[in-house]
Amino acid sequence: MYPVDLHAHTVASTHAYSTVSDYFAIAKEKGIKLFAITDHGPDMVDAPHRWHFQNMAVIPRMVDGVGLLYGIEANIKNLQGETDCYPDIDRRLDLVIAGFHEPVMPSQGLEGNTQAMIATIASGKVQMISHPGNPKFPIDIAAVAAAAAKHNVALEINNSSFLHSRTGSAKNCIEVAKAVRDAGGWVALGSDSHVAYALGGFEKSVEVLELVGFPQERVLNVTPRRVLDFLESHGRPPIAEFASL
Repeated sequence: MYPVDLHAHTVASTHAYSTVSDYFAIAKEKGIKLFAITDHGPDMVDAPHRWHFQNMAVIPRMVDGVGLLYGIEANIKNLQGETDCYPDIDRRLDLVIAGFHEPVMPSQGLEGNTQAMIATIASGKVQMISHPGNPKFPIDIAAVAAAAAKHNVALEINNSSFLHSRTGSAKNCIEVAKAVRDAGGWVALGSDSHVAYALGGFEKSVEVLELVGFPQERVLNVTPRRVLDFLESHGRPPIAEFASL
């Protein structure tokens, strides 16, 4: 149903288990047309070195009809909304996701977390927020959704949050979907796969969208072109190799 996956990790993040080649093969098998490699930003304890992101252009854009976006899951570092997607990294990428991760910034409580996330959204330096439903980082969901809609930033409904990570996220994810719906913003679906077999796995996320009646016209993953137009609206250059997607 959704031919785009915007959140996947490779062996470059050592708690993941698949290569880029593995992902291309699984994407072709599953009919996925476009996916993003988004390994953790360099301030995470087991993240790849910044050279990983600077050198992503060596990976082919298209393999067997499947397109690849060069991305990062950056870490929100402070209340000012700064991340570890540094300028020398950012200029090599197509997609910057940012989210909270305890090894980089422990929870600052509801007020502090909300301030940090909204500052990140308002910075103009990210296109997507990862797993905003994480119960370990409570936020004012309505305020974050309003800021995301204002600044054209997508909030993720993270499938892994229902299966392997961030136990207890389901209720918050439902509230995130409702808030984004009511604010008129974008949602992005991410498998948050740490092994290629999970790529494109959105079953639980789709259940949430159906439960709240989320409009398909505000889901980024519906077509590759919708994602590419969204990224271009953030000032990312068109990618010639994707003209046929």
